[in-house]
Amino acid sequence: MDSHRNIPTRIETERLYLRPYRAGDGPMYYAVGQRNRDHLARYETENFVRMLDSEAEAEQAVQDLAAGWEEQSSFFMGVFDKRTDEFVAQIYIGPMNWDVPELELGFFVDCDHEGRGYVTEAARAALRFIFEHLDAHRVSLHCDDGNVRSARVAERCGMRLEGHVRENKKWPDGDFSGSLSFGMLRHEFEALYGGIDA
Repeated sequence: MDSHRNIPTRIETERLYLRPYRAGDGPMYYAVGQRNRDHLARYETENFVRMLDSEAEAEQAVQDLAAGWEEQSSFFMGVFDKRTDEFVAQIYIGPMNWDVPELELGFFVDCDHEGRGYVTEAARAALRFIFEHLDAHRVSLHCDDGNVRSARVAERCGMRLEGHVRENKKWPDGDFSGSLSFGMLRHEFEALYGGIDA
């Protein structure tokens, strides 16, 4: 991608703002991880926010995420309520192939803020960020086929179901689940979201 491109560090929606993590966010991020450890256990088992053992470790994590943003190797954003500044969700954007360019979108919602449409609102803003500021041709999203909430977010954002891999994961309780793949192309974004502003 064009490393000289002006990438915003704050995105606002009707109820929310999204921003990269920064130095000093460690205590907040540690609290998020502790609060969501059980909430993320099923579908976000490997999410490092669940593994943080101290505020110092969380502070190092957010500084690493901030460095990833600067290097444009990954784009992690906290999503906050405009009125209260409370953390409500996280957005992850990861380059899959800059030659296309194709990027991956991921997210989780804070357990205290489920069911209010925050993730859909933030994901729509993230799609605009990806297509307008990162010049994507394509965005992908992958989730467990049992994760109905994430699949509905993808659908509400206008992403298309492109594939369903059946029973490719086995859980400790012996259950199997599969994987859903969603995608959106640049011309689909332009049709749904009213074109490119950048």
